[in-house]
Amino acid sequence: MGDRVHLFDTTLRDGAQTQGVDFGVADKVAIARALDAAGIDYVEGGWPGANPTDEQFFAAPPALARAKLVAFGMTRRPGRSVDNDPGLAAVLAGRSDAACLVGKAWDFHVDVALGIPRDENLQLIADSIRHAAQRKGEAMYDAEHFFDGYKANPDYAMACLEAAHGAGARWMVLCDTNGGTLPDEIEAIVREVAKRIPGDRLGIHCHNDTENAVANSLAAVRAGARQVQGTLNGLGERCGNANLISLIPSLVLKMGMETGIDRDGLKRLTGLSRLLDERLNRAPNRHAAYVGDAAFAHKGGLHVSAVEKDPRTYEHVEPSLVGNRRHIIVSDQAGRSNVLARLRDAGIEIGAEDPKLSTLVDTVKRREFDGYAYDGAEASFELLARRALGTVPDFFRLDGFRVIDERRWNARGDLVTLSEATIKVTVDGQRHMTVAEGNGPVNALDTALRKVLVPAFPALEAMRLVDYKVRILTPEDATKAVTRVMIESDHPALERWATVGVSTNVIDASYNALHDAITYCLMRLAGGAAA
Repeated sequence: MGDRVHLFDTTLRDGAQTQGVDFGVADKVAIARALDAAGIDYVEGGWPGANPTDEQFFAAPPALARAKLVAFGMTRRPGRSVDNDPGLAAVLAGRSDAACLVGKAWDFHVDVALGIPRDENLQLIADSIRHAAQRKGEAMYDAEHFFDGYKANPDYAMACLEAAHGAGARWMVLCDTNGGTLPDEIEAIVREVAKRIPGDRLGIHCHNDTENAVANSLAAVRAGARQVQGTLNGLGERCGNANLISLIPSLVLKMGMETGIDRDGLKRLTGLSRLLDERLNRAPNRHAAYVGDAAFAHKGGLHVSAVEKDPRTYEHVEPSLVGNRRHIIVSDQAGRSNVLARLRDAGIEIGAEDPKLSTLVDTVKRREFDGYAYDGAEASFELLARRALGTVPDFFRLDGFRVIDERRWNARGDLVTLSEATIKVTVDGQRHMTVAEGNGPVNALDTALRKVLVPAFPALEAMRLVDYKVRILTPEDATKAVTRVMIESDHPALERWATVGVSTNVIDASYNALHDAITYCLMRLAGGAAA
């Protein structure tokens, strides 16, 4: 069979069934191009005829250099011929390189869902695959509920595969549609199937209802399957599909399999994962395997000390292989090794015996005891360190601010809440006072600050706040609650950064985090700070 595994991405079809996910045509085009550039073999673009978005996408699909564009659909309906089935005609009329047709492989579904004789279902599969192969040149059969069907009636499930195989299907894809099969079952069944149908004609399509979709897919490859279907970041109906982002490096780096993704393609995986999250306007999963910010993050002092000597002590692969990087976390669990490593990452050189280092470690632990959290706010940590060394420019000084919230009925009779911030700021020795309204007190404060700072620092115009989180640290005494505010910021010229502020007043905590965010942005845009 060889070690070549063909990768089939169904993000734009099966992934689009995720609750809360709604791809536009532009999203589909951008994701398809990114998948093609990475080296994916098949990109399933959707179901032509099922909805206007998919119809528009297949009417003018993107030109793909390496990947084959696949249209998804169903086998012909009972009582219809392949030439007289509107659904099948729509799938085969679109501008695609191949067609993937789903058909029943579980006798229970044939009896109950379709309500037709089992032999008729075999004819539906054979007729549809033969017709699709003639029209498209490459046809695939998604054997829906194959593993449940095989466990209930292996002879009939195999008959469905053989009907597709005999009709010219390039791939017979074994689907764990309900996601309830375990890896040992997958491996045993695929191994039996491969005795009758060559493994280089078998694919695997797993859902994640038992959190085993990736493990099941790897087990199927181990048993002989040579096509793997999945989605970016594990999107999919219910609990999702097999996550290609973690599947691919496991296939290549752990199992030594060959795919269409070369070493440069592997380095695109982190960016590919985050591209999807950007398109969906959601925060990346920090704890995602291989590509998450925490995947190669080290917090415990003992771990960091060992990683500094040899990363293999606590890292299973080199982060750069998948486009990620190592993070040394500074927290109240940190030792000197953490702080030294994090300072080096920030370009700050300090000797291991420098007394300022011990002072900084003690400061971090004391401030985290007070409520600060530097393991999620590395920009604030860098500023803390640079301030301890006296190397942060004083871009501006806040002399004072006042925030007013007003809840009232407007002239149209609508109940509205307005926020107004008045600030006094000194920039380049000149004192400014300004007022701004905003959608909430923090937005009003940010808007007022920008009114003063953007004329002096025009680059701040492009800075934006992308996330804002508040946590009450002392809920047992709400009247004296200590509040932690985390702000994530973005700028086209910089990587995203996070800052933290703590106070018994939520507006004060917000200002502390906002001040760090603006200062860090200005410092980085100015080329860093003197170390």
